[in-house]
Amino acid sequence: NNTRRHFLRRTASAMGLMGLERLGQMNALAQSGPSYKALVCVFMFGGNDGFNTVVPMDSAPYNAYKNIRGGLGLPTGSATLLPVTTTPGAQYGLNSGLQQVHPLWAQKKLAVIANMGLLVQPVSRAQYLANSVALPTNLFSHSDQTTQMQSGVPSSGAGTGWAGRLADAVQAMNGASTFPSSVSISGPALFCTGNAIQSASLLPGFDLSLSGMNLWPQSAATAKKAAFQQMLTFNNGLTLVQQANKVMSDAMSLNSLLNSQGASGGITTVFPGTSLGTQLKEVARIIKLRNTTGMTRQVFFCSIGGFDTHGSQDWTHWDLLRNVGDAMRAFYDATVELGIPDQVTTFTASEFGRTLQPSGIGTDHGWGSHHLIMGGAVKGGEMYGTFPTYALAGPDDSGSRGALIPTTSTDQFGATLAKWFGVPAASMASVFPNIGNFGVQDLGFLA
Repeated sequence: NNTRRHFLRRTASAMGLMGLERLGQMNALAQSGPSYKALVCVFMFGGNDGFNTVVPMDSAPYNAYKNIRGGLGLPTGSATLLPVTTTPGAQYGLNSGLQQVHPLWAQKKLAVIANMGLLVQPVSRAQYLANSVALPTNLFSHSDQTTQMQSGVPSSGAGTGWAGRLADAVQAMNGASTFPSSVSISGPALFCTGNAIQSASLLPGFDLSLSGMNLWPQSAATAKKAAFQQMLTFNNGLTLVQQANKVMSDAMSLNSLLNSQGASGGITTVFPGTSLGTQLKEVARIIKLRNTTGMTRQVFFCSIGGFDTHGSQDWTHWDLLRNVGDAMRAFYDATVELGIPDQVTTFTASEFGRTLQPSGIGTDHGWGSHHLIMGGAVKGGEMYGTFPTYALAGPDDSGSRGALIPTTSTDQFGATLAKWFGVPAASMASVFPNIGNFGVQDLGFLA
């Protein structure tokens, strides 16, 4: 029933806030330490079709793309592909669902990482077919690859996420602040889990205000609240009860902070009313609190599902990308409003890409995929990494259907973000255990 769902919603939010302490006492902490930086992941569950997200428009690669994709291939024209050009003059098209973020390319605030995916080490087609080098376990499996993409470890046994380990590596930059440095706005996420840092899982629009406190006269309401606070702080000697009381008290403190901003969080940027739009708006509200919480480094996880497009891909994929593009643009505009566009970097991720060769009116599970990077610090208007060869059974194909072997590893992509975030070179291997297997560790897409 509604009462039970409301209770579970509030409980889940509260349990995700373990580790918050004395939030109202942190104002002084914001006056010291390095300038603020945040990383925001937009995870596309199901395996986004990167090949219809970013399309090569120069004649030879476009013809190869269209010949393989057939009816699933997007025709040229602004109704389906939004033109972008790199500095060397290469022509590409963004899916028209990304209309809202498209202008950021010309503003040098949006870039693409080509054919990224999980790798243990660089792999050639011959090595893959001969099974002569280490590979991620259970390739093409949703559950396994989701775990591995979030953990940054190409096996299924990791207990921490690469964003959580990244936050571990810069923990000292947050000083004495105990506000979570790693926050999921999409339910519990391995991506945010570290070894040392406090992480949190919040629900968009959550409200942990106490029920039953609207009494008359006001003195009665005040007395009831004071009694409840005494119960939370009373030491009854039971560790489990004490910890539960602390979680509730900390959650109430955070709730008070967010509610003090009002429903909009003091942000005038209009966000779409979609799930992803609501999540990114919550991220913006929390970032706005940085001077109150004393945080200088934070990572966030948001998500959108539905990208397992085995059928009816044309309209479905366009609409999903429209949701992503609209929400990401609103979020970028919010960082401009907050005066920190250069201090927040947003990027997309997915468990894997799709096959170049269609399966009817959809696609099957692939491997490498193209992804977006957005923010004021991004050296935008460029394609980073190595764009693959579009050829079935070609040099980048793992088989004969266009499940392309990544030409850029998740480690390289994440290490570039981590370096900008402030992770010391000596700590990089603790965040990305296989980074030493790759010659280039900074892809150069961040200033």
